[in-house]
Amino acid sequence: MSSLPSSGNAGSSSPRPTSAALGVVTVLVTLLGWSSVPLFIVHFSRDIDVWTSNGWRYALSAVLWAPLLVWLWARRTMPAGLWRAALVPSVFNALGQAAFAWAFYNLDPATVTFGLRLQIVFVALGAYAMFPSERAVLKSPWAIGGIVLLLLGIAGTLFLADRSNVPAAVAGARADYAVGVTLAVGSGLLFAAYALSVRKFMHSFPSVTAFAAISQYSSAILVVAMLVLARDPRTGGADFGYSALRLGAGPFALLLLSSVIGIGLGHVFYYISIARLGVAVSSGVMQLQPFCVAVAQLALFDKRLTGGQWAGGMVAVLGAAMLLGVQWAMSRPRGKNGKRA
Repeated sequence: MSSLPSSGNAGSSSPRPTSAALGVVTVLVTLLGWSSVPLFIVHFSRDIDVWTSNGWRYALSAVLWAPLLVWLWARRTMPAGLWRAALVPSVFNALGQAAFAWAFYNLDPATVTFGLRLQIVFVALGAYAMFPSERAVLKSPWAIGGIVLLLLGIAGTLFLADRSNVPAAVAGARADYAVGVTLAVGSGLLFAAYALSVRKFMHSFPSVTAFAAISQYSSAILVVAMLVLARDPRTGGADFGYSALRLGAGPFALLLLSSVIGIGLGHVFYYISIARLGVAVSSGVMQLQPFCVAVAQLALFDKRLTGGQWAGGMVAVLGAAMLLGVQWAMSRPRGKNGKRA
């Protein structure tokens, strides 16, 4: 799973006017698909370490996206400068993915996904610093109030958690609550840096083409990390990612399916929903992800959130809605009378 695109992300040309029905379907499919990714990661966390999980899932993602790039190359329509522009976003994406997946080896899935919501705050602050056109957003008291609620709500989800509600053992190591919180917040920061660097360096490229190139670089980084850092959960020795092959055909196929759902089709569906519904609406729907994960982890792993976490999560979603609402209002074109349409 990668970060959510910001309002100025790559491929920002005007979408074709179509019915919003397809956007509603694709955003809901994206929500369910991305909500399943944390569950997949936790499911395999006892049998393979984080480097093996990331390496195999992103390797398949690269394979899935490669045909588009081959087709562009064969038709001599590969955008000039694509590979150079994709370098910086890819590094942030790979680092964010590493922190994101590693967090699930230390915290329950829902708590991690709540912590990841801090990405919205980091994106807003980064956009204010980097893009003068975005500075009006943080001049709105509604946006400031939204950020305050987001911070308070996410603090509640992270620090009002049951600290025993963590994996008992993951790939041969004990889980650490403080490490998990640090990684969850860190992944939000890194994914925000990814989204901002995509906007800065790849704004002139179509979104799908941009992500296809980023996927190749990100995969290369994460596969190299797997080959160097992966360890056998049984012995602690160098593993090179081989432990995934020992899962058996069925579980290994399930691991690869998580890549298709979260990295391959998930981004395609999300870009479609953005084109039909807009960034603010699509991002707003994605704020429901932690609640979906919370319900699913209760059914699958018997991991329960505390009452304080549920309350904090609701406050955080309210804050996110306020901030996204301001961004949406600011993005609307002005009419002849100077008012937003």
